[in-house]
Amino acid sequence: MATDLDWPFYEQRHRDLAGSLGAWAKANLAAHGDDVDAECRALVAKLGAADFLHLCVGDGAAPDVRSLAIARETLAYHSGLADFAFAMQGLGSGAISLAGSAEQKAHYLPRVASGKSIAAFALSEPDAGSDVAAMACSARLDDGTYVLDGEKTWISNGGIADFYVVFARTADQNDPGAKGARGISAFIVDADAPGFSIAERIDVIAPHPLARLRFDGCRVPASRRIGAEGEGFKVAMRTLDVFRTSVAAAALGFARRAFDEAMARATSRRMFGGVLGDFQLTQASLAQMALTIDSAALLTYRAAWLRDNAKDERKATDSDEQFFYKTRKKALGPFKQKLWDFAASDANAAD
Repeated sequence: MATDLDWPFYEQRHRDLAGSLGAWAKANLAAHGDDVDAECRALVAKLGAADFLHLCVGDGAAPDVRSLAIARETLAYHSGLADFAFAMQGLGSGAISLAGSAEQKAHYLPRVASGKSIAAFALSEPDAGSDVAAMACSARLDDGTYVLDGEKTWISNGGIADFYVVFARTADQNDPGAKGARGISAFIVDADAPGFSIAERIDVIAPHPLARLRFDGCRVPASRRIGAEGEGFKVAMRTLDVFRTSVAAAALGFARRAFDEAMARATSRRMFGGVLGDFQLTQASLAQMALTIDSAALLTYRAAWLRDNAKDERKATDSDEQFFYKTRKKALGPFKQKLWDFAASDANAAD
């Protein structure tokens, strides 16, 4: 029987990946316990031992986006926290893969790919999310080391990461030529760096490691700067662009699971001498869900293909990501109470 993976956007190696990862996820991913930090560490170790993390690390170059999409769709279907653990290993090490020195790649990437080190990506600040011009975290060069001062917040893997890729302003904010995205640099900050601390652990409805970071005279060797000084914003955007399509793929995985849960409910909930699925309104809702999911899959697979084939994919990726958030919302709507119960028990870490 033909499947979505038979569409021409994918090659046989991608279909093989979907089969092997799907079988692994079914056998290894179950509902996790209350200690989310421990669960995340265990998931990273399991994914590394099974050799799946190399898909998001990219072996020192940009990862294959179609493989990323398949991996995140598959993992998200089975466990939101597993998808989170996988994606953050890639996002947290992506800047090193794309712009790091040979020494940085050799030191960090093998440990990330094996699951022995946990990575994090630290860009957002209390007053600077998408508003890069408001970035206040600073880094000044002092006798061969950079001294970082400031805070980052909403940092995924905060509190459990072994290192953080941190973006800080190295240029004088009063310099007209260093306003906005200019004058920002990227650094690798090890979790045991002097002057670095976890200021606050942040609790959210979908539990996953999240924290506010503090840098108080945090000293980082100049050799830990990624790329040239002032090129940090470009490095951040290159990293995000690689993983942008995979966000839509993860939403596709959640939507497919929502649909399967809804189908199971509709065909097992008995009422009026039949089941819920016998009613025309239920059938129409399920049909619309299936149609929307198929449409979203086509858009996402196309965007991943465009990215891997060096096309101008930015517009396609942005529109597909927006479409997917709407798709997930539609898929959840008709059976939201049933699916809310499922999401709570699975500790869905998508958001």
